[in-house]
Amino acid sequence: MLVRGLVLAAALAGLVAFSVLLAKVTLTPSPASEDIVTSNLQPGRSLRQYAEDYTFLAACKQAGGNLLLGVPFGLLLPFFVPRRLRMIRTTLLAAAAMAVVELIQGALVQGRAFDIDDVILNTAGALLGYFVLGRRISHRYYTYAEVAGPAEQRDQPKPEPTPQPKRTPGKTARTKLARKGTGTKGVGTKAADTKGKGTKTAGTKAAGAKAAARKAIGTKAPGAKAPRPLLDRLRRR
Repeated sequence: MLVRGLVLAAALAGLVAFSVLLAKVTLTPSPASEDIVTSNLQPGRSLRQYAEDYTFLAACKQAGGNLLLGVPFGLLLPFFVPRRLRMIRTTLLAAAAMAVVELIQGALVQGRAFDIDDVILNTAGALLGYFVLGRRISHRYYTYAEVAGPAEQRDQPKPEPTPQPKRTPGKTARTKLARKGTGTKGVGTKAADTKGKGTKTAGTKAAGAKAAARKAIGTKAPGAKAPRPLLDRLRRR
C-alpha cells in the first residue's frame, strides 16, 4: 500500500511539473512573431511549411520540440487511467490537453496562434512515450498492485468468531417429554369428560321414559267413569 502511494505521488508530481513547464513554453508571449504567425486549421499545412521553407535543423527543432512536449503525457497518464483501453484513453486525454493549450495560445497569448499540426505532433509524442516506456512501467505497477492487494488481505488478522451458548441435551429432552405428557393427559381427560357426559345423558333419558310410562298407567282418561260391579251382577240375573 505504501509503495503504491509513493508511485502515484511521484507520477502526480511529475505531471504537475511538466504542466508548469508546458505552460511556460507555450503560453509565453512572442511579440516579434505576431505578424508572422497565423492560425492553421488544415492538418499537414505547417508540416509542409517546415519541409519547404525551413532548414533541416529548424524543421527538426519545430517538429521535434512538439513531439517531446507530448512524451511526458504518455509516461505519466497511464498511472491514472484504468487498465481497460488504456492506450486509447491516454491518447484522447493527451490530444484534449494539447488542444486546450493551443486554443489558449490563439485566444489570449500575443504572438502565438492555434495550429492543428502542433496538436497532432503532441499527440504522436504521447503515443511514442507510451509505447517506448509508459506501457511497461504502468503494466508493472498494476501487476504489483494486483498481487500486493490479495497478499495484504491475507496478512490482515481474521476476526474471532463470536462464541455461541451451548445447549444441554438433557434439558431439551426433558422439556419435550413434559410437553408430550401434558398432551396425553389432556386427551385422556377430554375422553373421560366425554364419556361422563354420555352416561349422564343416557341416564336422564331412561329416567324420563320410566316416569312417562308410570304417568301413562296411573292417569285415566278425563271422560271415563268408574265401573259398577253390583248393577252388572243384578242385570245378569
